Amino acid sequence: MRHLTKSMMVLVTIVLLLSTATALFANGGAETTAENYPKGNLDFVAPGGAGGGWDLTIRTTAKILKDTNLVSVPMPVRNNPGAGGSVHLASLQEMKGQDRTITVYSPPLLLTKLAGTTDLGYEDVTPLAGLIADYAAFVVKADSPYKTMADLMNALKSDIKSVKIGGISSAGSMDHLQFLIMAKASGVKNLNKIDYVSFDDSAVAMVLGGHIDLFSTGLSEVAGLIESGDLRALGQTADHRVGTGIIAEIPTCKEQGIDATFINWRGIFGPPEMPEYAVTYWRETIKKLVATDEWAAAKEMNGWDDAYMDAPEFTTFLGKANDDFKSILEEIGMLHQ
Repeated sequence: MRHLTKSMMVLVTIVLLLSTATALFANGGAETTAENYPKGNLDFVAPGGAGGGWDLTIRTTAKILKDTNLVSVPMPVRNNPGAGGSVHLASLQEMKGQDRTITVYSPPLLLTKLAGTTDLGYEDVTPLAGLIADYAAFVVKADSPYKTMADLMNALKSDIKSVKIGGISSAGSMDHLQFLIMAKASGVKNLNKIDYVSFDDSAVAMVLGGHIDLFSTGLSEVAGLIESGDLRALGQTADHRVGTGIIAEIPTCKEQGIDATFINWRGIFGPPEMPEYAVTYWRETIKKLVATDEWAAAKEMNGWDDAYMDAPEFTTFLGKANDDFKSILEEIGMLHQ
């Protein structure tokens, strides 16, 4: 009987140990501390498909962190696409308080909530750092009668239906809103009456063929066609000249009297309520990352502009960007109430 009792005690002890280990793992590595973080495999995630901007950003980040020995543990990258990043945003809510997952987002993190695609937004993740920026460009075909942003805005003021705008994103999303922000700052009224047509990848053909008057897009998306002379850029939305060669000759909208900018930012985030030791680690590590020669080379190769912001500044920036989008969407009747 005594032998049986000892066996049972051993069994109970094993079960308790296994239960404790399971609980610790389920809590996202609760046994991890500031002294030994990070440990084990990290989980780097692109909330979009392979080959997109989010995918390129997170894979480049992971590679340079490894190549520069800033992070020594494995950083496998996976894709979790769907609904403009909303699928992954929902899955992050199941990782609340965990420290392993690092992901990337850009303006759709704000727009999907404002448009009603999801009830989740930037308040439901942990901002770690703003990283890079691309900017909008407004391009026309080479023989377009519009030579400047003023030409285009004056045409809209005279007849709101006289200019047809095209973009790849849907109405109420980035390509649409980045133009409306410039139009509003130019004094154009009745923004909801501006003709905006959403295309797939044929938008370039549409502007070259004269089916739309202006293509609202990302500067990096059409840089080659601007350099070849097939398209002419009326303006870009940074607060400074960017790029080299012909691209650096594109005037900013601000230079042309439009007091507005638009940044297609990309930033790094953790799950909601990420532990403070992990937040501190990533803030310090990303600050070191953006100072490396490898990161400078990646920015040049990919046409990225520097937009580094530490977590507090980045969080403030997100709040203002959210308010700006909300104002425009409300004005055109597309804000989800």
